[in-house]
Amino acid sequence: MAFLSATRMFSRQAFGSARGLATAATPPAVAAANMKRFQIYRWNPDHPAEKPHLQAYDIDLSKCGPMILDAILKIKNEVDPTLTFRRSCREGICGSCAMNIDGVNTLACLKRIEKDSKKDVKIYPLPHMYIVKDLVPDMTLFYKQYKSIQPYLQADKVPEDGKEHYQSKEDRLKLDGMYECILCACCSTSCPSYWWNQDAYLGPAVLMQAYRWIADSRDGKTAERLAQLENPFSLYRCHTIFNCSKACPKGLNPAKAISQLKAEMASR
Repeated sequence: MAFLSATRMFSRQAFGSARGLATAATPPAVAAANMKRFQIYRWNPDHPAEKPHLQAYDIDLSKCGPMILDAILKIKNEVDPTLTFRRSCREGICGSCAMNIDGVNTLACLKRIEKDSKKDVKIYPLPHMYIVKDLVPDMTLFYKQYKSIQPYLQADKVPEDGKEHYQSKEDRLKLDGMYECILCACCSTSCPSYWWNQDAYLGPAVLMQAYRWIADSRDGKTAERLAQLENPFSLYRCHTIFNCSKACPKGLNPAKAISQLKAEMASR
């Protein structure tokens, strides 16, 4: 009995030691890569026969910054140098990286990457605009419309001290929520009225800037500015859909500015 007990004890100890050795010999599990798929709109004018399409890129988020622009830059720098897009400040100030991400117009530098690896990110250029290449829209008409409203101060007289035009704090506050616009065109390209009539309708971004100068107490060309908008299309194609206010990545309210502009027109 003593011999049998000793044998059993040895067997258990030997088994335990062998199991310990096996465990120690097993290499640590390698952490699975946090992969995320990005489907990006591609179109190259140098190959007109090739139709626009979505191209998929898989990125390890553990080796990438938290924003969509970080992922696009990683793709450009490490995977596909032919990918074309605009970007500049990376701080939500310049408006260059405006694009449609997962169905919403926004700035790629302000849009965070969702952690859900099962859900692809789909990236398109701003909708209903001519495309130069890939994610680069043609902004020519947009800037032409902005230029048409004469977006600069037009005072009636020179300041008494010859230096600057003064205004009260109350008048200055009227400009808040308008001067911060960065002209990214997210609001205008989210507006159905602009999709249908962008050759004549100025769109939310430009109209908000038009009212920004009309509301400025230092400006002396209010009558002329309003007269320029006195036609069926420049202003009145707005049907108060509010897509513009919802889309603005800066949290501004173009719809409110347009309604105030309409009130100014009605009180002429």
